[in-house]
Amino acid sequence: MKNYLILGIVLTAFLSFHKTQSQNKKKPNVVIVFIDDEGYGDVGVYGATGFQTPHIDKMASEGMRFTNFYAAQPVCSASRAGIMTGCYPNRVGINGALFPFHKKGLNQNEYTIAEMFKDQGYATACVGKWHLGHQKEFLPLQHGFDEFVGLPYSNDIWPYSSQTGKRLPKNKGRGKLPDLPLIEGNETVSYITSFEDQDNLTTMYTEKSVEFINKNANKPFFLYLPHSMGHIPLGVSDKFRGKSEQGMYGDVMMEIDWSVGQINKALKKNNLEDNTIVIFTSDNGPWLSFGNHAGSSGGLKEGKLSSWEGGQRVPFIIRYPNKIPPGTVCNKLGCAIDLLPTLASMTKGKLSKNKIDGVDISSLLEGDFQSNPRKTLLYYYGKNNLNGVRKGNWKLILPHSYSTYQGALGNDRSGSKKTKIVITKPELYNMIRDPGEQYNVYANYPEKVKELMEVVEAARKELGDLNVGIEKGTGNREPGIVK
Repeated sequence: MKNYLILGIVLTAFLSFHKTQSQNKKKPNVVIVFIDDEGYGDVGVYGATGFQTPHIDKMASEGMRFTNFYAAQPVCSASRAGIMTGCYPNRVGINGALFPFHKKGLNQNEYTIAEMFKDQGYATACVGKWHLGHQKEFLPLQHGFDEFVGLPYSNDIWPYSSQTGKRLPKNKGRGKLPDLPLIEGNETVSYITSFEDQDNLTTMYTEKSVEFINKNANKPFFLYLPHSMGHIPLGVSDKFRGKSEQGMYGDVMMEIDWSVGQINKALKKNNLEDNTIVIFTSDNGPWLSFGNHAGSSGGLKEGKLSSWEGGQRVPFIIRYPNKIPPGTVCNKLGCAIDLLPTLASMTKGKLSKNKIDGVDISSLLEGDFQSNPRKTLLYYYGKNNLNGVRKGNWKLILPHSYSTYQGALGNDRSGSKKTKIVITKPELYNMIRDPGEQYNVYANYPEKVKELMEVVEAARKELGDLNVGIEKGTGNREPGIVK
């Protein structure tokens, strides 16, 4: 009798484990490859020239690419806050690019995309550039990730010259910065102190990502791979150095493409290809200041650090075999803040009670282009400046100031100086006829201006707008602060 009881217990445990494994296998794995400072025109299927991206292009042929997809803001930390929380970055108090002297980071009360997956039993990893607070309480392991290997912020935030690689004077400018740490978990394991160290980043991130996939092949996983490249100073391994017609930046993009190929190869090797959602996109447009060491906006106006299209419209490709129709192009609006609610919908995850700004765009991913889940887009920049708004195919630029690099681009590792421009009157653009924002039709469509201004006023009430002296709205939340 005792033996039968033991057998029954073992059988029940086995069936329970098998049921759990079966349920887990139904959950798709998710991989987000997030590139730094890659422009709209820096992928083959988006018109890249001087280098090839065959692995990323293959993803597009097997999945869907968007032509009107936007980063949350045109700068590092803010953009990453958007993808992590599903919110406009100014809602959660994150702006600009955080430096080691900042005492703030992503508030632990924010519910991240990693926590959404972790609550479903996913293994979670962040491999690459974090940039949402470098103190321990702000690092990935405190925001839903089981594993983290990478840099706490951008690869140019170090006490070395990004032009020569030499150590800068310790009492002046960037020379005062601490050494750039490579972190594993919550601990620093080494430092990035040379261009040679920078050259290893893309390969190292890729190898760590493949290890994570291999290790978790039998359970659902979420891999967030925010590459440090192509942020300056550019680094590339010998595998791709000198391989492109475009030069160093093209070499870097070719290695990024190789990285995507390695990720997909690991998925195929583990028979996970058909049950994995793979996303490829960028944190903002190209940093045009660096000329031939910068990317291409693909003919869009301006680049990183601006609210013109070149600053925020980015490549977006998603593949999910048998779920997303292959070789399709979506022209509807999408934004990085939509990924959290969309992936929650696709994996049956839950959202927090915190107000978010992202919308579920899974209907578009299923090929229903009659649906229109994202009707408007707010172009916030800086601490809380509303510089523009888009509704459908119309974009209204609001009075604001910005810096341009036009006519004074740098060369090789040297950046150029900025010229400040002040926009004193609103401008209106038709995104179908004029994606390059060259022809202001404000005077021709007063009814469209009125319609868009209604969106502006609602946004100012909820989130504020420093351009008109409204510091905060009713919906802003505080970032995390280290005392």
